[in-house]
Amino acid sequence: MIKAGIIGGSGYTGGELIRILLNHPNATIDFVFSTTRAGKKITTAHPDLLGVTDLVFTGEINKDVDVVFLCLGHGNSTSFLKENEFSKDTKIIDLSNDFRLEADAVLDGKAFVYGLPELKKEEIKKAKYIANPGCFATAIQLALLPLAKAQKLDRPIHVNAVTGSTGAGVSLSATSHFSWRNNNVSWYKPFTHQHLGEINESLHSLQENTGEIFFLPNRGNFTRGILATAYTEFEGSLEEAYELYKDFYKDATFTQVTEEDINLKQVVNTNQCHIHLHKHNNTLLITSAIDNLLKGASGQAVQNMNLAFGFKETEGLQLKAGVF
Repeated sequence: MIKAGIIGGSGYTGGELIRILLNHPNATIDFVFSTTRAGKKITTAHPDLLGVTDLVFTGEINKDVDVVFLCLGHGNSTSFLKENEFSKDTKIIDLSNDFRLEADAVLDGKAFVYGLPELKKEEIKKAKYIANPGCFATAIQLALLPLAKAQKLDRPIHVNAVTGSTGAGVSLSATSHFSWRNNNVSWYKPFTHQHLGEINESLHSLQENTGEIFFLPNRGNFTRGILATAYTEFEGSLEEAYELYKDFYKDATFTQVTEEDINLKQVVNTNQCHIHLHKHNNTLLITSAIDNLLKGASGQAVQNMNLAFGFKETEGLQLKAGVF
């Protein structure tokens, strides 16, 4: 059994990590750190865990845990690691965007590996520090990586993706409270979303010159999940496209390529990504679906933990979709 610490356990990603790790056969939660809830029961923030755990938030950290997950707001992981030192044997998995880009990947000698298992599995297995990908970035990269590997991503790429309200975090904002979000849909950050940086770096690691990505993110009137549609020119047949995708993901435990139409509910509450292809004249449409809090955050973080510690990749992640 390895001992895990969670920094920032009162939010959505921290809560999902607690739920997963409580049922993980090879890990135990040593502490859950919170500056705002220290001394209070975990169930004050996550009442669904009533009767499941008696854990209490703490204001102190154990520097000798085997792994620590940073579930902090973007920009806060850097400052936290500058103020708090863990043992030389502690693995760190960061869920913010602080270390995802190559230019930001090293902090005080700590070199973070980009944690997308479908792209970096062997590097993750050897990693001590892991930068967990963003949720939109995960869905979009998994939709496009096979084309980049085949050097067929040289035309403009249009991406439209809709996310649930949990993608905005637990703190309320003008566009996340119920009265505004319910029965509503809107776009935001058109063509400038921060996840484009990591998406482009991953694609360029496989194909040096790719077409420009025009990404339009949308806010959906549901709580969790991302449905992304990407389309670009593709000269081959639909059968050839499916062959590329199935070959690329043949060893990917949590990414499934299907010829059946997909919908969001089939992946919500799971660590799965489902991908479907459709061809219209010379245009290939790729649809991908993930749960933004699991495959897009905490589930993928545990997947990375499993790889880094040599556990079976699916440990703790055999989760049930909420399809009804």
